[in-house]
Amino acid sequence: MSTTLIKNGTVVTATETMSVDVLIDGEKVVALAAQGTQKWKADREIDAKGKYLFPGGIDVHTHMELPFGGTSASDSFETGTRAAAFGGTTTIIDFAVQLKGASAMDGYEAWRAKADGKVAIDYALHMITGDINEQTLKEMGMLMDEGVTSFKLFMAYPGVFYSNDGEILRAMQKAAEIGATICMHAENGIAIDVYVEQALKRGETDPIYHALVRKSLLEGEAAHRAIVLAELTGAQLYIVHMSAKEALEEVKVARDRGLNVFAETCPQYLFFGLEEMGNGFEGAKYVCSPPMRDRLAGHQEALWKGLATNDLQVVSTDHCPFCFDEHPLLGVQKRLGEGDFSKIPNGMPGVEPRFEVMYDGAVNGKRLNLNRFVEITATAPAKMFGLYPKKGTIAPGADADIVIFDPKRKHTLSVKNHHMRVDYSAYEGREVMGKVETVLSRGRVIIEGGSYLGKAGDGVYLKRGTSQYRV
Repeated sequence: MSTTLIKNGTVVTATETMSVDVLIDGEKVVALAAQGTQKWKADREIDAKGKYLFPGGIDVHTHMELPFGGTSASDSFETGTRAAAFGGTTTIIDFAVQLKGASAMDGYEAWRAKADGKVAIDYALHMITGDINEQTLKEMGMLMDEGVTSFKLFMAYPGVFYSNDGEILRAMQKAAEIGATICMHAENGIAIDVYVEQALKRGETDPIYHALVRKSLLEGEAAHRAIVLAELTGAQLYIVHMSAKEALEEVKVARDRGLNVFAETCPQYLFFGLEEMGNGFEGAKYVCSPPMRDRLAGHQEALWKGLATNDLQVVSTDHCPFCFDEHPLLGVQKRLGEGDFSKIPNGMPGVEPRFEVMYDGAVNGKRLNLNRFVEITATAPAKMFGLYPKKGTIAPGADADIVIFDPKRKHTLSVKNHHMRVDYSAYEGREVMGKVETVLSRGRVIIEGGSYLGKAGDGVYLKRGTSQYRV
């Protein structure tokens, strides 16, 4: 096995900031020592003077190759994980899909076939359980043995992924029995569909109406209902991609009562609002669900505060890109919704810029400190989904997933320099301070000097344990 020494850098974990050298042997971190105090010899030395060493980012919410709305997400597991690596993310958790009438195990095996041998970084899977029945409940236990320890349900998308309250209750009962986590898309899809129908009848077809019909109160109501069902069953609940202050308030109340209720938000809800939705069909670039919220209503301020107080534990991306103009392989994507906002594929690109926009907005913006930044982007995700301390920290015994980060390097985000397979950047022209410089995945340098040094298949499937983030 080869050894690597990273010297003269500042290691930042969720709890400590240390001027130490890091010794890596093969795939693992084997030692930390105060700078210059050890005469370690290594096959390779990396000088990280003036740089931060962060644990590799963990994005626990991505959708590579997801079929949706008559097309599929434009990033494959190969292109999407390579882009993630460029952005400092060394682990993703994607969502395998069980469709109505199909087997959950078949969905798991299909997603393994899509990813294995193609991923640039390590990956794990959640399971979207789109058809709750006796066979699915049995298969949830079987999937736990495969390291799939979290199951996603939808209160939205009637006729596609939607589960009613009885189905949710049954799934939560099973999750409580086997120690699994329920991930919930909390929006009242039945009510939203009424508003969609009414808006289209009025001739309100532009992308901004996607946001206006998906009322923030309906996100809050669904969050409340999910929390009640979780309390009844004793299941651990993790509400995904939270965008609304009303939903966050429900989580805060539940956590104050000592319930195992947790939540994530995404960069798009922290940085964008209705203004991005209102520029004619250009707003289709920002169509995702839940939608962007009105900045003036205080949603962004509430989400940032939630991150600071740990009422929100994780920042993921919900990366699910669709091209604005025709895709060379997948054809028409976002423009499927021209003249009817309800037909715009829901999803945005985000897996690559997450680390840098969050550092700039959180640390440079003086909203969160360095340690909290690491916690929400790496450590809490690892603990929440059974990967810690193998992932999510820099410590002896941990996988050597390390990001060498230059906090003083200013650069501009653009479709011209990103690596996601999508024809626009949601952050086009945004200038940020702080740049991912070098990325190690299990001890191998895969990003250096703006170049990708890895290959498809470098990443491996991770069998996860149960959540380590419980009250």
